[in-house]
Amino acid sequence: MSEKNWHPLKNIDTLRHQMNNLFDELVHGNTEKADLHPPNSIPKVENATWQPAIEIKETDANLILQAQLPGIEPKDLDIHVTKDAVSISGEHEEQKVHYEKGIYRSEFNYGHFQRIIPLPMCVEHKQVTAEIHNGLLTLSLPKSRVQNDDVLKLDLTMQEKAREAMVKQRQHEEHIEETMHSRAQAEINAPSSSTT
Repeated sequence: MSEKNWHPLKNIDTLRHQMNNLFDELVHGNTEKADLHPPNSIPKVENATWQPAIEIKETDANLILQAQLPGIEPKDLDIHVTKDAVSISGEHEEQKVHYEKGIYRSEFNYGHFQRIIPLPMCVEHKQVTAEIHNGLLTLSLPKSRVQNDDVLKLDLTMQEKAREAMVKQRQHEEHIEETMHSRAQAEINAPSSSTT
């Protein structure tokens, strides 16, 4: 059986993308906010074949944007934030494994992706925090009362490196503590060498 790159759900993804655009147009009242018309400052990925699912929630101080990105490493993400939009793009590479009997079903999304999300309000885009855990990207976007036209590019790899450094530091501290404990136990258990 030969393997083919057949994407039966591509038309459904296109329809979902169009429905998202329509919803954005209805909510924002114009097409400038829709995915079809991203802000000029956000680069458009022309060969994107799919979009990650998202949720946007609101707290008193922030918008919380979450995107499902299972199997995507932080180094493979490209995130741009403006005052009123977020772009999440990257690539999910398909594993190059040959299965002797073929693949019966594949619903995973592979290839380049991009999702440009118009925000319901302006945010302080230079104060955005981001983390990715178990395939869920979470952006915390502080609400803004001031208009701002700059674009900020986020780098998740720095956060990942900081997290790794903290883990190594914790492991080092635990090792020192265990060594000190072992030495103390050895001194307690050692026979006294005093002469009587």
